[in-house]
Amino acid sequence: MGKLRIGIIGTGNISNTHMASYKKLGNAEIAAVCDLNGERVAAYCEKYGVPVHYTDHRKLLADKSIDAVSICTWNNSHSMIAVDALESGKHVLCEKPLAMNTSEAMAMQRAAERSGRLLMVGFVRRFGKNTKIVKDLIENGRFGDIYYARAGVIRRCGNPTGWFADKSLSGGGPLIDLGVHMIDLCRFVMGNPRAVSVYGAAFDRLGARNDVKMVERYRPMDSSDTCNVEDFASAMIRFDNGSVLAVEVSFTLHTANERLYCEVFGTEAGAEIEPGFKMAGVMDGYNVDITPVYSEDHNRFQAMFDREIAHFADCIAYGTKCISPVEDGVEMMRILDAIYKSAESGVEVRIDRP
Repeated sequence: MGKLRIGIIGTGNISNTHMASYKKLGNAEIAAVCDLNGERVAAYCEKYGVPVHYTDHRKLLADKSIDAVSICTWNNSHSMIAVDALESGKHVLCEKPLAMNTSEAMAMQRAAERSGRLLMVGFVRRFGKNTKIVKDLIENGRFGDIYYARAGVIRRCGNPTGWFADKSLSGGGPLIDLGVHMIDLCRFVMGNPRAVSVYGAAFDRLGARNDVKMVERYRPMDSSDTCNVEDFASAMIRFDNGSVLAVEVSFTLHTANERLYCEVFGTEAGAEIEPGFKMAGVMDGYNVDITPVYSEDHNRFQAMFDREIAHFADCIAYGTKCISPVEDGVEMMRILDAIYKSAESGVEVRIDRP
């Protein structure tokens, strides 16, 4: 087949990463771009040399020559755009989280099943080199049975504000923005066990803290003073195989120790996946620390997206089995919904499935 013709919907910051990855592929080209902001999308297309742009995603989807789209919009439009794209015969790569809630995610899954098209979720950490090595070692039995994991992203003063802090656009705060990555990373290397119950807590005591001086933070392209999402969330997630995951995330927290971490523990060995990569186990009766040797990517963030988008293209062009399917996105929404429900009710929530 010829080159895949790709449309990008949404021209916020993450779309630039998608664009860079697509441009590295020999079997894909960007055919059109869409954004609600006409001036922004026009400037974006001029920057990247894209011939066609729209302010209505339905007009982009009406182009029958376009094979697939990347959805890089606010969370509240993921489901609507994905369903429209699938029903128009397009394959879809949707940024995480898949949707605002489980109901929307299941509507997306049903649309993918009806259309026979691929709906891939942007769980980009599945494409890190460290993730591949740990997953290979676990699958080869080096860790024994994985029974516990812990992970988190703790920011001291890192609320991005804008749409990230507007619950009507994002669906929540650090849990749905940062926690989605860490929960999925742990589930993925553990073999994707299904969650059966969660106990969660969430707090909104500190706000955006825009008054803090001399602190650089990530900002979205559209500013806003709205902040009605949680500052901090934590949860204990129990899976159907008996394993447990503890997760904590914050946009703002009075801590001197900002950190990103992920660890898994098994009967034969454990591993720190983030921020450094090392294993802990026993050899000939001695406790040993093992550090796998591999060549790290020069730009790790972009490299993960490069592999993710190359995989998306391969799934479409060659029928490669998708390692980040819609079913995993739906499962993630079940977990996130349950954590928010538990945080609100103050009790453990069981996860029931139809």
